[in-house]
Amino acid sequence: MTKMTDPDRSVPKHPTVSSWLRARWGPFRVVSVSVLLMLGGLTWGYLFGRDLANRPLADARQLIRQLQPENQRFKTQVATQDERIASLQARLKSVQAALHAILPAENTYKISPNQSVIIAGGRLTVGLIGSPKNQSVTININGKQHTAVSGDVFDIASGPSTTCQVRVQSFDMFKATLTASCAAVKPPQELDRR
Repeated sequence: MTKMTDPDRSVPKHPTVSSWLRARWGPFRVVSVSVLLMLGGLTWGYLFGRDLANRPLADARQLIRQLQPENQRFKTQVATQDERIASLQARLKSVQAALHAILPAENTYKISPNQSVIIAGGRLTVGLIGSPKNQSVTININGKQHTAVSGDVFDIASGPSTTCQVRVQSFDMFKATLTASCAAVKPPQELDRR
């Protein structure tokens, strides 16, 4: 068989430089393009991930900016309420002091001259007869008059099962201070019979 050749077409006897470079650098181009695509993908992934991570942080910052005025309003309300509470506590202390001046302590009574009070849960009626003198005071306990000095104690039977004590704490020419308390009397125990 005879080979026919086109006279216009020349057949290169040696490969050209460009074909040699293409053949020689072909794998390098594939690796280079692959590396560039991977770097581009990594960069895009990093930027996209950073945007996703920053979005909740940006939302939280925006929410904080929105809540700051409300927080300031609540702080103002708390400060106003604290001032009101402090004012009410001061008023309460003054009212308690006035109440203690009228009724100082439990079971302690201040009686003015010619005044009588019902004390010890209604068991005793105690009155101050006249103004106290320098050394003594005259008190009326359940209708009986007693002359007393500071520190005197009177035991009063207030029924079959209750006994009360009235103690003169102090007195001056304007008032007498008394304490009164009542307690149940224990019945006598029977002797053991043998």
